[in-house]
Amino acid sequence: MIDIKELKSRYEEIRKNIADRYMNVDLDKIIADQDRRAALLQEVEDLRAKRNENAAKMKGKLDPEVRQALIVEGKAIKEKTAAKEAEFNEIDAIFSAEVRQIPNYAHPDAPIGKEDKDSLAIRFHGEPTRFPFKAKDHVQLGEELDILDFDSGAKVAGQKFYYIKNQAVILQMALERYAMDIVLKHGFTPFITPDIAKEEILAGIGFNPRGEESNIYTIEGTGTCLVGTAEITLGGYYQNMILEKKDLPIRMTGLSHCFRREAGGAGQYSKGLYRVHQFSKLEMFIYCLPEESEKAHQEILAIEEEIFSGLGLPYRVVDTATGDLGAPAYRKFDIEAWMPGRGDDGEYGEVTSTSNCTDYQARNLNIRYRDDDGKLKFVHMLNGTAMALSRAMVAIIENYQREDGSISIPPVLVPYTGFDTITKKV
Repeated sequence: MIDIKELKSRYEEIRKNIADRYMNVDLDKIIADQDRRAALLQEVEDLRAKRNENAAKMKGKLDPEVRQALIVEGKAIKEKTAAKEAEFNEIDAIFSAEVRQIPNYAHPDAPIGKEDKDSLAIRFHGEPTRFPFKAKDHVQLGEELDILDFDSGAKVAGQKFYYIKNQAVILQMALERYAMDIVLKHGFTPFITPDIAKEEILAGIGFNPRGEESNIYTIEGTGTCLVGTAEITLGGYYQNMILEKKDLPIRMTGLSHCFRREAGGAGQYSKGLYRVHQFSKLEMFIYCLPEESEKAHQEILAIEEEIFSGLGLPYRVVDTATGDLGAPAYRKFDIEAWMPGRGDDGEYGEVTSTSNCTDYQARNLNIRYRDDDGKLKFVHMLNGTAMALSRAMVAIIENYQREDGSISIPPVLVPYTGFDTITKKV
């Protein structure tokens, strides 16, 4: 969440930011509830002071009538205090939920717009792959080569589940290790993270664990959810902790399964491996000083580009529009790889994203550091996809297809796979 002390001092900026993100947040009601909360808190504190004062008067030798009067007064104060505390707790819960609806401030250079089509392509790498034959999509190629099985996945687990088979298993494992080696080279500490997290952690990171709009699978009766990304588990790692300034930045990379309901994720661009309920991903995460976060954001983006340029894939870098940022992000960059089988003539599709969430998540999760002046301050937190295995597979299968239906392996992956071509297993 943002700093609640700024709700009034930066009112116009916050109001404009909400509008730029096309979000429905009643800022005036939130401020009114903040004032009501403050007034009730003062009343509670005044009553507690009176209760303490009454208790102090009870000490020592007193006339019985005076003592009885103090007992009656003390009981009345106690009852009134309990009622006011209940009233305060109610408005405090309402205000806490409301203030979390306010999005993070957006970077002044972030493109203003409602949807992904309003995002700005700021850099291109390579030319879109063209073939002297009609390109197939990864679904057709995968089924013909017997390396992907969507029908069996749907039969066993439901729609948007799948089996990866034969040489594609080795290809996915090769991608995982290839990306990990690059990330480790840049000083990230590797983790394999839990696939489950508490709802409070998801909410702190900025994911909505419940409701029709939620993209999260909840585990009924446990207060936990299946994670949609290791950003959740890496971001919750230091909850309620004070970090040493000398230890910052902290660079972590987490390998996890990811589970997403993908509510509303339909359409021709969502078929096959592109939008699924379960996949594996290697995530990067950085905790750093506030003054270092923009530099750290560029560092994560550069690593993502190193990974995908090394695979020989054409891609573009996109500066994400305000309406598509997500509430925690101050700024977000996506890498969209060229996918020849997408649409009628090929199209770019997202394969990574990286977000600078500044101190928004740190405030929710109470993650701070002690500065040189001795004051406790909130860290900045950043995340970025090193490799979403399923979408990387889409891009490789479609860009490296051959006219005979086989798929060549990107040269950089051959040492990891032990073969340079995927052909149908005979």
